[in-house]
Amino acid sequence: MRLSRIIMALTVGLAVVAVPTAAGAAQPQPTPSTSGSAQPPPYTPQNPALTVNRPTIFLGETVVLTGVGFGPNETVDISVTVTPLAAPAGGQAPARRSDGTTVAMAPVAYQAGAPLNFTAYTNAQGRFVKNYKPSVTGLLTFTAVGRESGRTATTELRVLPKKQPLPVTGDSLGTPMKLGGGLVGAGAIMLLLTMAWRRRQRLGGAAH
Repeated sequence: MRLSRIIMALTVGLAVVAVPTAAGAAQPQPTPSTSGSAQPPPYTPQNPALTVNRPTIFLGETVVLTGVGFGPNETVDISVTVTPLAAPAGGQAPARRSDGTTVAMAPVAYQAGAPLNFTAYTNAQGRFVKNYKPSVTGLLTFTAVGRESGRTATTELRVLPKKQPLPVTGDSLGTPMKLGGGLVGAGAIMLLLTMAWRRRQRLGGAAH
């Protein structure tokens, strides 16, 4: 009888000790913090803008178009219109450049090698960068339109003809040759005069 009581007491004691342990194991464990992982900054809308890294270039050079303020991760359609830098057209007022000078605008259709319509793709901040190499001269106007956001921005680029080296013509060669021939002739005359003067001196000395 006494042994059964001892066994029962030990059983009750073990049960009491095991209950808190099981309760502690059942409690949810804290999840590891993810604050240290790199997260992209939140998208902040801003006014759309389109710029070129150089406002004026020579034909054959490349510019960089940069767009900001468009929708995040969207397709942007870019169109290019070309206006020649020509003489004033009748009944049409010239356009004014940023430096105060004027240039006449006369629309002309071009068969351009570079595309006049292309696309760019923005990042999570609504920004894109695109290289463009014009194949025509004139005033180029770029218009960018976000396909999903509908945001629009424009910019201009002036493309000038390539710098050509000055040609060497017959006239440009003739002038130095004429000048050289004249100097040679003058030198020959001086030589003859010198020889005649020396001969005269010799004759004069022999007479004395």
